[in-house]
Amino acid sequence: MVRAASDTTTADAVVVGVVHTAAGPVLAPGATEVLGDDVTAALRVLGATGSVGEVVKLVGRDGGLVLAVGLGAEPVDAEKLRQAAGEAARALSGVERAVVALPAPDPEAVEAIATGHLLGGYTFARYRTDTAAPPAQAVVPTPHHAAVHRATVLAEEVNRARDLINIPANELTPDAFAATVAAVGREHGLTVEVLDENALAEQGFGGILAIGRGSASPPRLVRIAHAHRAARTTLALVGKGITYDSGGISLKPVGANEIMKRDMSGAAAVFAATVAAARLDLPIGVTTWLALAENMPSGSAVRPGDVLRMYGGKTVEVVNTDAEGRIVLADAIVRAGEERPDALVDVATLTAAMRIALGNHTYGVMSNDDDFRAKVLAASERAGESAWPMPLPPVLRRGLDSTIADLANTGERMGGGLAAGLFLREFVPPGTPWAHLDIAGPAFNEGAPHGYTPRGGTGAAVRALVNLAEDLA
Repeated sequence: MVRAASDTTTADAVVVGVVHTAAGPVLAPGATEVLGDDVTAALRVLGATGSVGEVVKLVGRDGGLVLAVGLGAEPVDAEKLRQAAGEAARALSGVERAVVALPAPDPEAVEAIATGHLLGGYTFARYRTDTAAPPAQAVVPTPHHAAVHRATVLAEEVNRARDLINIPANELTPDAFAATVAAVGREHGLTVEVLDENALAEQGFGGILAIGRGSASPPRLVRIAHAHRAARTTLALVGKGITYDSGGISLKPVGANEIMKRDMSGAAAVFAATVAAARLDLPIGVTTWLALAENMPSGSAVRPGDVLRMYGGKTVEVVNTDAEGRIVLADAIVRAGEERPDALVDVATLTAAMRIALGNHTYGVMSNDDDFRAKVLAASERAGESAWPMPLPPVLRRGLDSTIADLANTGERMGGGLAAGLFLREFVPPGTPWAHLDIAGPAFNEGAPHGYTPRGGTGAAVRALVNLAEDLA
């Protein structure tokens, strides 16, 4: 928990910031007001530099713990504050109450500190028999209570997405995911509609049904709506929700299956962002679609060479059953477009090609509208999420041609992430600004925790989507 307060006299630890300079570490504003002493000399003796990610523990005058966290060189922006607060939150494990005296001159800085603390203190202990120490309660000396509230909502919803991503596929089936959405939706006043396999068949969702038919757990399409009486703009969000991706008949190689419970990260992100929009009472209409299925090999599974009739009528030849995410997304995009939103965004762990191109920390953004893509990138930047604009080269579209159907589900191997975007664009309603976020790299952290990013599910894109909704509103 994080709260704003003027009384900071009772605490088990104090967190201060250290700025890196050529002359050595320098205490950031806010430290002396709480400590009443300059501990710069002690920091230099201990070899502190003030670099981003650095954490140094000291003993204060009263014998209490002082945590000095690096902020890097000036200027200290919101992302550096988030990173420092996240590092501090993990280092405070076992501490009950801490004063976070990082520089907080304005609401943006306060929100960054509170967000970083709540995200950095995240743990996933659902299946642990030993009880992990709860994160420290953080007190931020500030009058900006609204900023702390917004940070709390955002962090709680990012952590909701993280929890869903980390739950193994034997528990988070499409039906279980849909049931969770329905329960949370009721709690926060969202309208939720769940289409089961029978409803999907009746309404012609051939893509979602085909991908889910190899599994004992049938697919679902979930619609969530946040309505606001003052809304003048509507935003549609679509999320890939493959609760486990074996690759289907085109089976993934050994070593590629172990983290495939994460393949519903896009659905988790758009779901959590929609809940955040409702909790923040954003004056915008947000309608969200979760395309949920499990991609498994079996006697009933879709085969390479099969032709699918998608929702809306287009036909797709399945060349590779491991290119399943774009198929379920296509059905959902067409359905979302029927409601004529002012803008549409889909989010997916779609291609290994994007991960190869941009690495594990940056997601790609493709769009049919340069201005809208710029808005998405700006929203991502403010959230501290690394995003990069990617093209949709017309020359790659020819690779999606099929001799027997309207298009094939895969094209050229080189530029495969871009070809996936071109495939999705075929299903976007003409004239609708659309962006595709391929979060394959940053959605799941297989390495050590860093900053406010934990190991496992990260909740990538949640905060960017909320920022975008606010901007459009």
